[in-house]
Amino acid sequence: MEQKNNSKVFLRPRFSLEVGKSKEEAISAIERELVYLKKDYKYKISDHHIFIDVSEKDSHFWSPHLHIEIVTNDQTSSTIKGLFSPKPQVWTFFMFLHFVIGVSFLAFLMMLYVYNSLDRNIIFPLMMVIFLPIFWFTLYFVGRIGRDLGMKQMQKLHGFLLNCFV
Repeated sequence: MEQKNNSKVFLRPRFSLEVGKSKEEAISAIERELVYLKKDYKYKISDHHIFIDVSEKDSHFWSPHLHIEIVTNDQTSSTIKGLFSPKPQVWTFFMFLHFVIGVSFLAFLMMLYVYNSLDRNIIFPLMMVIFLPIFWFTLYFVGRIGRDLGMKQMQKLHGFLLNCFV
């Protein structure tokens, strides 16, 4: 069993795990453990994708969501690709905020250029062009803090997945 992780910079950590089982055997091994620990996890299996969430009683705003994709290498081995992320609702909200901030920044940048060209007062667009990147970085660090708050649950989910193949 060989594992590869990405760096610590990402808000959505990824990993891949080489296992000496076929895709079907890997899915059944994970499902067998999930059924056994169904009080700890909620899950959904769709084809070769498995979605695992923390149980409702242990869940909080920053609880992780694990998406597992199982890819066949050959008849006797497969690769498990895992992606940790916030719950889909939280992730969608954060992406929406990033989009709104990015579009607003471009709009205020154009407004700054136009106001400057027309010799109008540029204080408001200039303040927004300065404020929005600061808010953008703040949003990134809030996401990092959220990831750190869910780290224990991420490690528990990752340990669960490793135990399925030991």
